Amino acid sequence: MKAYAKANIFLKIIGINSRSYHLLQSRFVLLKDIFDELSFSDEKTKEGFEITGNFTQDTIIHKAYKELENLGFSNELNEFFKDKSLKLTKNIPIGGGLGGSSTDAVTFLLMINEALNLKLNQQQQLKQICQKLGSDLIFFLSGYDSANVSGCGEIVEYFEDDFAQLDFTFPAIECSSAKVYKTFDESSYDLTANLNLAKTLKTLKTSEILEYKNTDLNDLFAPCVKIYPKMQTFLDEAYFLSGSGSGIFKAK
Repeated sequence: MKAYAKANIFLKIIGINSRSYHLLQSRFVLLKDIFDELSFSDEKTKEGFEITGNFTQDTIIHKAYKELENLGFSNELNEFFKDKSLKLTKNIPIGGGLGGSSTDAVTFLLMINEALNLKLNQQQQLKQICQKLGSDLIFFLSGYDSANVSGCGEIVEYFEDDFAQLDFTFPAIECSSAKVYKTFDESSYDLTANLNLAKTLKTLKTSEILEYKNTDLNDLFAPCVKIYPKMQTFLDEAYFLSGSGSGIFKAK
């Protein structure tokens, strides 16, 4: 099953909540030409739940698996994965701001829900799991091609977009979201101005949004460049940054 990536067409940080999480306004679009692939395999190298594939980092799929166990499905999961593993083929660049780990976790939840007939409701139980695991998951769970996303990522509103074709470049730089957000916090910024611009951007189609200046669209571009100076070239050449980077794009 394909796990599609996403792009942030704009990303404005408009506040911080009581738990010190950043509040944002963003436009997410699904990238149908960039995806990971997940499947159930008969190959096993160890007992219990195993993920095989071409990845080197930890994945939040394990956390999703744990949440299913917490809901009381340990027996069903143990029986299913007694002679099976989950095969994950990574194509979405890690640290590229495209939501690779999040889309993998959602795709796994959808696959195992169907395979084991767990009958978990998408708008209730699965949504609750996704909210626990990260900010991008609710968008991937929605199935929308384009949406305005706000709060900490849990508010997802469908948007009728024009689906402009995006030409992506992936620098050999793995950006740390935590470091980029920390650098943003240490910089000077105007949350009121961010909110006012976000109110306008959320009404526009992608092709219209991309007429704005790249640093105006993504509040994390300047902090990203500060930590990773090699990204300066793309800022100067008017590329747009997705999320906290390092995936950058232009409209085709």
